[in-house]
Amino acid sequence: MDKREQLRREIFAKVSEYYRLAHQPTQEADFVAGKSRVNYAGRVFDENELVSLVDSALDFWLTSGRYEQEFQAKMSSFLGTMHVVTTNSGSSANLLAISALTSYKLGERRLKPGDEVITVATGFPTTVAPIVQNGLVPVFVDIEIGTYNIDTDLLEAALSARTRAVFLAHTLGIPFNLDRVAAFARRHNLWLIEDNCDALGAKWNGKHTGTFGDLATFSFYPAHHITMGEGGAVTTDDPVLKQLVTSFRDWGRDCWCDPGQDNTCNKRFEGQFGDLPAGYDHKYVYSHLGYNLKLTDMQAAVGVAQLDKLPAFIEKRRENWHRLYQGLKVLEEFFILPNVPPQADASPFGFVLTVRDDAPFDRREVTAFLEERRIQTRTVFAGNIVRQPAFTNSNVPHRIAGKLKSTDKVMTDTFWVGVYPGLSSSMLEYMLDKFRQIPEKLS
Repeated sequence: MDKREQLRREIFAKVSEYYRLAHQPTQEADFVAGKSRVNYAGRVFDENELVSLVDSALDFWLTSGRYEQEFQAKMSSFLGTMHVVTTNSGSSANLLAISALTSYKLGERRLKPGDEVITVATGFPTTVAPIVQNGLVPVFVDIEIGTYNIDTDLLEAALSARTRAVFLAHTLGIPFNLDRVAAFARRHNLWLIEDNCDALGAKWNGKHTGTFGDLATFSFYPAHHITMGEGGAVTTDDPVLKQLVTSFRDWGRDCWCDPGQDNTCNKRFEGQFGDLPAGYDHKYVYSHLGYNLKLTDMQAAVGVAQLDKLPAFIEKRRENWHRLYQGLKVLEEFFILPNVPPQADASPFGFVLTVRDDAPFDRREVTAFLEERRIQTRTVFAGNIVRQPAFTNSNVPHRIAGKLKSTDKVMTDTFWVGVYPGLSSSMLEYMLDKFRQIPEKLS
């Protein structure tokens, strides 16, 4: 063993020791009911993430490298998809997915300004933002209370001569009806993008969500199923779409060489591109007006370690979700509990509840009650995005297909609490105890 390798091992041993001193969780012993905060989400890690992070730092490669390649291969294997393109966030993944479909290389199927994309108004804004940012028109369809996903009975009515794509998220880890949505997209020759940022590990009829559409997106923010701090990915089985996503991610360049590599095509100085001189350096040929949205190898190093924990994370989320579901059934006269379709295996991001119309309290009272008792709550993101200042103050082009009655109900009456793997048994029992007090305390 050479000196460098010996030093590396000594450093890793010290990093592991540091983790045990500084970070090793003692949540069960440290939790004090009513004083300790019950978070809605958070990072869960051990010494392996720290060692991987330091290992990458010692390489000092910094940009995408060996860990990114390993992460892409492991995620591809987990999902059963051909191509994984990493990026710096789930929001960037959404931007890349939509932008790739605007490429002239797709011919008549490219998305053009003014084309319509069917989506929902209940969700995170960066599912909708790339549609608008690319000059496209979001068409908003109402959702179902319980699944908080698109009401598929309304799809045909949302269709117009300008409809070119469907872009939907699997809300809070509950899959939308992929049988009906995918069939609708095929029937009308529409692109289908799955926003899978909240649903890594969910399945529909035994197949992973994020593998049904032409493209799918993922987020690795600390609140999500695995984390890199920041980070995301776009997946596809189509090599052309993979190349387009990569191009838009990497400045819009036409070249596909990995960082640090040159002339992998062996034709670097032999092509003719646009009006450039013959043989112009392919590394500086730009087929699109793109971005720089790459991942660093240090982020990927953390992701590799997190992927090893993913199956256990998913199982723990499901266990916590079921515990809350069973414990809150006694409150069904006041709350609408979440509904997972029989074809689905959810990978829960949170436990979502809607206050019933005839309840003797409203959502603001409930969430204030819980927050005062140190239990974090969250709304279903934007609620109804067309009522957000970004829309009402900016005259954003959009179309609403029908009425958004259930969407508005979510905006006023729906919230969710955490199920992430960092929640201890004592925390869950404390949550249930406080929920059971609500009818008496707030009536």
